Amino acid sequence: MLFGKAPVIVVRESAELVVIIQEALANAAPAERAGLQQALDLVEAQRARTEDEVVSQWVRGVLADAGIGTGGDHAEAVAALRRAVPDLALTTANDLVSTATGR
Repeated sequence: MLFGKAPVIVVRESAELVVIIQEALANAAPAERAGLQQALDLVEAQRARTEDEVVSQWVRGVLADAGIGTGGDHAEAVAALRRAVPDLALTTANDLVSTATGR
């Protein structure tokens, strides 16, 4: 999904990062293994998320930064999202808020 000049970067191509961490884990000293395993688990969990999940989390973050909770006024949430991403169409902002807030 493209937002023009949106203030969001989504890194989805993390296969190389998984390989790097797996190699580091295989060669790690015992004291480093727990931290590397946790890092590997976090990267793999992020890779498993769908685009909709990632975008919805971003939308909820934009709303939180604007002081609007997920149960707040829908129109206010749409307006806040459009302020954050001025090129975002009204219908797209409405759809994103609806998906992110579940209403």
